[in-house]
Amino acid sequence: MNSPLSSPDEVWLRSRFAEPRTVKPVAAGDGHLWRSHQEIRPAAVLVPVVRRKSGLTVLFTRRTAHLNDHAGQISFPGGRAEPGDACAAQTALRETAEEIGLAAAQVDVLGELHQYVTVTGYRVTPVVGLVTPPLELRPDDFEVAEVFEVPLQFLLDPANHQRNSVVHEGRERHYYAVPYQQYYIWGATAGMLMNFHAFLTG
Repeated sequence: MNSPLSSPDEVWLRSRFAEPRTVKPVAAGDGHLWRSHQEIRPAAVLVPVVRRKSGLTVLFTRRTAHLNDHAGQISFPGGRAEPGDACAAQTALRETAEEIGLAAAQVDVLGELHQYVTVTGYRVTPVVGLVTPPLELRPDDFEVAEVFEVPLQFLLDPANHQRNSVVHEGRERHYYAVPYQQYYIWGATAGMLMNFHAFLTG
């Protein structure tokens, strides 16, 4: 890679998205195994990379326990596409503003990662953006139980990546996980993180 894992900085991050290249995704999701093509709906999430004096971090949300989909799980802010959305970035920024109160003006969109198909029936496009503090967030109490950040350096260290398996409806499913302190990042969010890691380090 062009920058050491010990010090991923903004210049390096921007350079990875500025280079014309194709990186094979590590994880694409397996939602298509449980649903027909017609049932899979477009969605987008923001991968918010926050400029902190101590180094770049990635912002996550913990979903509230009463939600129908992914209750209590760690997620990126975002949601389903609306008919008026012109692109995935517009969806991600709109949904992020609604979900945690992060203004689009504070986000510098760098690019997109490979799409990920979730078991809940969404084809999710992760949109990576640099976020400029200060952050005066207003999380939606119905959807978001907590907002927290993880150092990008931690997320890019392969020593912190896990690959596990579980049997779901008679099928063995493999999934990634990235535990951090009291948080267990897994499933679709961890899969997108693996694609982010591959994109940046490939």
